[in-house]
Amino acid sequence: MPHSSQPRRFTSRRELLFEAAGGISGLGLASILAEQGLLAGPTNSPYAPKLPHFPARAKRVISLFMSGGVSQMDTFDPKPMLTKYAGTPLEGKGDVVVRQGHPGPLMPSPFQFKKYGRGGLEISELFTNVARHADDLAVVRTVIGRSNDHVMAHYELSSGMIRMGAPSVGAWVTYGLGSENQNLPAYVVIYDARGGPFGGPANWTAGYMPAAYQGTVFRSKGDAIFDLKPPKEVTPESQRARLDLLAKLNEIDSQKNPANSELAARIASYELAYKMQSSAPEAVDVENESPETKKLYGLDEPITEPFARQCLMARRLVERGVRFVQVYHGGLGNQNTDTWDAHGNVQENHTQHAAEVDRPIAGLLEDLKGRGLLDDTLVIWQSEFGRMPISQRGLGRDHNPGTMSIWMAGAKIKGGQAIGESDEFGYKAAIQPVNVHDLHATILHLIGMDHTKLTYHYQGRNMRLTDVYGEPIPQIIKS
Repeated sequence: MPHSSQPRRFTSRRELLFEAAGGISGLGLASILAEQGLLAGPTNSPYAPKLPHFPARAKRVISLFMSGGVSQMDTFDPKPMLTKYAGTPLEGKGDVVVRQGHPGPLMPSPFQFKKYGRGGLEISELFTNVARHADDLAVVRTVIGRSNDHVMAHYELSSGMIRMGAPSVGAWVTYGLGSENQNLPAYVVIYDARGGPFGGPANWTAGYMPAAYQGTVFRSKGDAIFDLKPPKEVTPESQRARLDLLAKLNEIDSQKNPANSELAARIASYELAYKMQSSAPEAVDVENESPETKKLYGLDEPITEPFARQCLMARRLVERGVRFVQVYHGGLGNQNTDTWDAHGNVQENHTQHAAEVDRPIAGLLEDLKGRGLLDDTLVIWQSEFGRMPISQRGLGRDHNPGTMSIWMAGAKIKGGQAIGESDEFGYKAAIQPVNVHDLHATILHLIGMDHTKLTYHYQGRNMRLTDVYGEPIPQIIKS
């Protein structure tokens, strides 16, 4: 300054570079903290990462849903008493309620069981590849449902309710933890190429939550998402300009209505869709995988290729920060042959469908473990209900929500164990019944969420995934 008594001081190039680097580092740190949900200050993005209630054992979930109703006594719950009393009526169990009628006598499993792993876990010959990972599996043999109807049972496993409209478990996980990747959805659904599951999109709905938390359907072949690419005449520059203008208009409205979470969700959805145009195709491009990886999953065999592609996509997505991936096997192209709904012939039906999924699931577990992802990824295998120990027209099995088998792996769960016991014929859960609320409480616990504290206020009530019920399965959550 002309009238200053202080001598002039010039900044050297070295000092300028040093101070600029410090500023750039601060900007970088702010960006990292924002991505991890640790930056002070509010954010309106529904995808912003959020801290769990307590240290989580799983950062992400892959749910493998076998649509149609898998028979527990033919897969993961052996019942030798069915062989001993084959051809006799099921007695001493009260009224036996079947869905389609034609109740027959007790029918033994046509499949052989063997013991696998250090714990001697008994698994059917249908799953010899999955059986190689017996020491990673915690099989729960006593999960009970409330409905023997496919659609309502799907809804219960998906949302805890047997009616449509409640948020799905993936929506709750996304709502509770946000996203680890701002270029892909936090919650992705990949269903069978033969068609969607019983109940359709209501299985992955956000219900009464903002739409941002619902699942985004990815196709396993062709374009991952319909209408993701803009028309040829729309350039990236013009599309960006449109979104920027729309964002400004939405921001004006958001300032007038700060409590409008739906608007914030809509803004975030527009931006996410724009980013996905470049991120989604790469994320699901399994052709970039090595020949060894493709073979591991079963992409080299026609019978395993469709589900192998779904499982490999799931691994690629969680590897890129997707929080919850729901993979469906069994689609409503033909209910009797394209799902696990074994009314006509359980041996024929389950042999086909197990052959489709056994190798891909085993490949997924091996691949996750090899990449160091299994320890902090929860993999859950499930269906909507079990099947009856009695025959239906001599060859099939009817629906049975009285007990079913599911298994969990990863997330540092103690493997090689069977939890609970169904009765001697596999008709009802006998020791340690586990309802769907318990199952959901367990999933939330493993990702660091207290199911009693994860709530969403709706119509004057703090709603929960587990309603007013549920206790985490102790053998699963203990370290």
